[in-house]
Amino acid sequence: MGWMTLDDLDLAGKRVLTRVDINVPVQNGRVTDITRIERIVPTVKTILAKGGTPLLVAHFGRPKGKSVLDLSLRIVLPALEEALGHTVAFVETLDAAETLPEEARAAEVILIENIRFHAGEEANDPVFAARLAGLADVYCNDAFSAAHRAHASTTGVAHHLPSCAGRLMQAELSALENALATPKRPVGALVGGAKVSTKLDLLSNLVEKLDLLIIGGGMANTFLMAEGARLGASLVEADMLDTAREIMAKAKTTGCQILLPKDGSVARAFEAHAPYETLPLGPDTALDSDQMVLDTGTESTAAILTALEGLNTLIWNGPLGAFEIAPFDRATQTAAQKAAALTRSGALVTVAGGGDTVAALNAAGVADDFSYISTAGGAFLEWMEGKALPGVAALGG
Repeated sequence: MGWMTLDDLDLAGKRVLTRVDINVPVQNGRVTDITRIERIVPTVKTILAKGGTPLLVAHFGRPKGKSVLDLSLRIVLPALEEALGHTVAFVETLDAAETLPEEARAAEVILIENIRFHAGEEANDPVFAARLAGLADVYCNDAFSAAHRAHASTTGVAHHLPSCAGRLMQAELSALENALATPKRPVGALVGGAKVSTKLDLLSNLVEKLDLLIIGGGMANTFLMAEGARLGASLVEADMLDTAREIMAKAKTTGCQILLPKDGSVARAFEAHAPYETLPLGPDTALDSDQMVLDTGTESTAAILTALEGLNTLIWNGPLGAFEIAPFDRATQTAAQKAAALTRSGALVTVAGGGDTVAALNAAGVADDFSYISTAGGAFLEWMEGKALPGVAALGG
């Protein structure tokens, strides 16, 4: 851990340029999910408690360097003020942020309009970054979810000001380091979802670090097909078979056990409550042309539960089947509930991340029981892939 936290800096009487992620979903002019807003509260409260003034910098949508009325951050103000329990002054332009009008000066928290209205943000323009840095005395990055982007507000400003990680960034990095850099072994990962191709770097990196890799979802079909299975109309990536074989061979040399399904829930229609049968899966499997594997089977699910009991650390990314439609959400729900129970008992450290993952764990009702759930999406995956994140590197991490 080469980066500083809010505890390492004197903030009394200082303006703290604080990069946050409040890119929340909005419908009919109202914020529909305040999770990301709630997650920045500890950072803002810490800065205030230390006598600093937080100047919040954030993006909202993809305005591509232009002012787009529909993408104004003004829409999040009510939800932000309610979550913080403080009034928030909204500053519409950087010019206004540089001269701060009277009412903004009196405010405890300041929110600057969508930083992506400026072309210099995504271009990481050094002149723009220097201008941003000129607004404050200290820089705090609390947007791990944007840490895989080398933008002015995520990396550029860090070269001009004393810099630290906010509470959410600190929690995220600590959780990831505990899960992958210095885990309590045995350490395993459950990786599911539709495609091997989108998680290729992830799988290659994980087999070097893990004791066990559980593969489910559509990507398990590709691995089964690589071993000879003919899976009818199942989702498979026929062009990834050699890649799947390479990953399995690499796992053998690194001592990482790969757990693939031995049976599956097989239906003839991709729809909720479609009639299905549980069939064995293996190199000799030959399904009819209209049959498709939609979930991990009961025998394989039982094997996953047993495997989880033997782990001390688990990384979870992706569902084990077509979790959006019952009853093909069963394996994901059962495994999630088992992982949650082991976490509650103190036997397992669980770190999960990725959009589908969060949705699946919420559906299983266990999101609050995992040790850590990352809402960071792309940044979570890139960290797990072993890639350096510019936003973290800029903090000296």
